Amino acid sequence: MKRVFNNIVEAIGNTPLIRLNSITRDFPCPVYAKVEYFNPGNSIKDRIALKLIEDAEKSGKLKPGGTIVECTSGNTGMGLALVALTRGYKCVFTLADKMSREKVDILRAMGAEVHVCPTNVEPEDPRSYYSVAARIAKERDAWNPDQYNNLSNREAHYLSTGPEIWDQTDGKITHYIASTGTGGTLVGTGMYLKEKNPNIQICGIDPEGSILKHWFDTGEIKPELAHVYAVEGMGEDFIPANYDRRFIDHMETIQDKESFLMCRRLAREEGLFCGSSAGAAVQGVVQMKDRFKSTDMVVVILHDHGSRYVGKIYNDDWMKEKGFL
Repeated sequence: MKRVFNNIVEAIGNTPLIRLNSITRDFPCPVYAKVEYFNPGNSIKDRIALKLIEDAEKSGKLKPGGTIVECTSGNTGMGLALVALTRGYKCVFTLADKMSREKVDILRAMGAEVHVCPTNVEPEDPRSYYSVAARIAKERDAWNPDQYNNLSNREAHYLSTGPEIWDQTDGKITHYIASTGTGGTLVGTGMYLKEKNPNIQICGIDPEGSILKHWFDTGEIKPELAHVYAVEGMGEDFIPANYDRRFIDHMETIQDKESFLMCRRLAREEGLFCGSSAGAAVQGVVQMKDRFKSTDMVVVILHDHGSRYVGKIYNDDWMKEKGFL
């Protein structure tokens, strides 16, 4: 079929499912990767960017010629910038300073204004990337998508990611695995899949230093348990509104080092050049191997592309400096 589109936004979605062969060689069941860097903005966040903007346009929150202000790990910003430049909106993004330089440069290349903020501060600290985004939005009378608490986030995955995976696996999927973060990818897709088959296991992969696994296990919200970790674009130090424990069956904790080394393995053994949250998700799959049976079919999300991390994960000097090599 010819893939011919009127603009770049129409190319969002319908990403391939690719079987892992080397890393999962001794698994009892097939493991397939949903490779989201095939989206035009090279990440799964293109999906929510389009939905967030469309819903804001319909509600009147985003008007012609308006400005979008958002705090982001980079990928949501790229998705928003992609959609915005086709519709005439300006973009301002705030990022934590642990994010890769490549992300900052790409956002600026796409015409966005970028503010880099300190990582190691509380969310309510006026210097945090959450607070700076809220301040700028207020000062400029701009629209703040608030991907963490805007339920259009998870609805985007309920309407696209979930149906795609169900169709691609002919309904045979038994385990869906994605890294934690805003909750949209994990919960939105999980909501759809559990509607189709309540027995499908929805598993979140959470970094050491995030509070989400503790919250899932106990129901307690303890921001004091949070500490800085190196993996990007996943985990949280608060509970975004997109989370709903009813649609999650398990959370697995991963470490920075193992996640980064798995990224390198994916590139060298599978030809899949991925970002850190994708490496974390596959590391989680490996740690969960004993949960799987021969009759199972596992699908794991590869969230974004490795080109955003060449100065970090794929740089031997950086990896050695941080103690990961």
